Amino acid sequence: MRVCVAGTGYVGLTTGVSLAYLGHDVVCVDHDPDKVESLRSGRPPIYEPHMDALLAEASERLTFTTDYAEGVPGADVVFIAVQTPSLPDGNPDLRYLRSAADSVGRCVAGGFTVVVNKSTVPIGSGNWVDAILREAFESQHGRRPAGEFSVASNPEFLREGQAIFDTLYPDRIVIGSDNPRSLDVLNRLYRVILNQTFTPPTFLPRPAELGAVPMVSTDLASAELIKYAANAFLATKISFINEIGVVAGKVGADVMQVARGIGLDARIGPRFLEPGVGWGGSCFGKDTAALITTAGDYHHEMPIVSAARTVNQQQRRAVVDRLLQELRILKGRRIGLLGLAFKPDTDDLRDAPAVDVARQLIAHGARVSLHDPVAGERFRREQPDLAPRLCDTLDEVFDDSDAVVLVTKWSQYLDLDWEKYVGLMREPVVLDGRHALDRGRLERMGYRYLSITGA
Repeated sequence: MRVCVAGTGYVGLTTGVSLAYLGHDVVCVDHDPDKVESLRSGRPPIYEPHMDALLAEASERLTFTTDYAEGVPGADVVFIAVQTPSLPDGNPDLRYLRSAADSVGRCVAGGFTVVVNKSTVPIGSGNWVDAILREAFESQHGRRPAGEFSVASNPEFLREGQAIFDTLYPDRIVIGSDNPRSLDVLNRLYRVILNQTFTPPTFLPRPAELGAVPMVSTDLASAELIKYAANAFLATKISFINEIGVVAGKVGADVMQVARGIGLDARIGPRFLEPGVGWGGSCFGKDTAALITTAGDYHHEMPIVSAARTVNQQQRRAVVDRLLQELRILKGRRIGLLGLAFKPDTDDLRDAPAVDVARQLIAHGARVSLHDPVAGERFRREQPDLAPRLCDTLDEVFDDSDAVVLVTKWSQYLDLDWEKYVGLMREPVVLDGRHALDRGRLERMGYRYLSITGA
C-alpha cells in the first residue's frame, strides 16, 4: 500500500520506517529541511535502538521530503503524527495538527484515502480534523471532490527505547472510525503485523510466545479515550508504588519486596510497579493533564489522575529532601546526577526528572555535575543554561563530590565499576533514585547507600 506520514518525531519516524520495512511504500513529510536531509543520508535525528539499522533495510521503499504534494496524492493512508505539546492550561497545543490537516486536505487526490490521527489528540479531534480536511480540500478543488477521504484514529502505545519492538510486536492495535471502509483499509495495512507473517529483523527477533495480535475496532471517540485512559492508568500505577514507598520508608519495609509481592497477583501485574524519582517524557504528563482538562469541560473532576500527578512531582522534590536529610546543608556541596534522559535507551529530555532535580539542587546552592551516556548533545541544545555543568566523563562527576544520584537507569550505570570511584568522592554517598543498585555490594565498598524512601 501507499502510505504518507506527516511528522518524523519518535512516533512518525518509527511508524514510517516500520511500515516500509514491512513492504509498504512510504513517504515521510517534515517541515524541517535539516531533519529531512539527515534522514535521506540514513542518520536518524533521534536516538532509538535499531532505528539506523531498520532505516537502512527499509530505504528502498522510503522517501523523505518537506513537500506534502510528494506524499499525499494517491496515498491509501496518511498518518498525522505531529507533536501536540501541553499548553499552560493543560490543553494540548493543536496548531501543528491543524497545519498538517490543512496541508493534507489541500493535497488529497486520486481515490479513497484514510487520514489517521496518530498524534495523541483530545477526544473529539477526529471530527475537528475532518472539518479542516474538507475545508482545505474544497478551497483547492471545489465542492465536487475528485476522491474521497475518511478520518480514523489509530493511537500509538510505543515505549521510547523500545519503539520498534512495540510497533512490530504490539500488545494490540486500536483503530477508531465511523466508516467501515476505513477499518477495512487499516486492517489490510496492518495484516502482516496482526498475523505476524513478516520476516523479523535479524537484530530484533519475534518473541517466541507471541501469537496473533488482537485488533480493537471501535468508534473515533472511544479510540481517542483508550489512549488517554491507558497512559493515565500507567502513570497512576507508578505514582501508587511511589506513595507506598513513602509508607515503606516510615515503617521500615522494603518497597521493592512490596512491589514484587503485589505484582505477582495476576490482577495487578509487575510492570510499572517501579518505585523511584517518577515518570517523565512526552506522554504521561501531557496526556494526564489533557484528560483532566477534558473532564473539566464536562464539569467532572478526576481526583485519582490528579493525585497521580501530584505524587509524581513530590518524588522529584524527595531527591532534594533525602540529600538534605543526609548532608544537612546543600550550599557548596558538589552533587553528581547520573542520567538526564527521562528513561534509558532514549535521548528524550521532555519532562525529564533530572532537569527538575538539577534546578532544585542549584536553587539550594549546590554545585551540580551532570552526565548522560547518550543525551548530552541534545541537553546542550535544549538546556543551554545548564550545559556548562555537563561532564564528559564519570571521573568528573565523582571527583570531590559529596553525593551522586542515580536518576536514569542506564545499563552503563548499573554495570559501573563502582569500586573505582569510591575513593574519588569527598563523601561516598549514593542516592539510588531508581532502586536499581545492589545496596549490599555498594556498602561493602564503603559507600553510604540511600534510597528516596529513606529505608
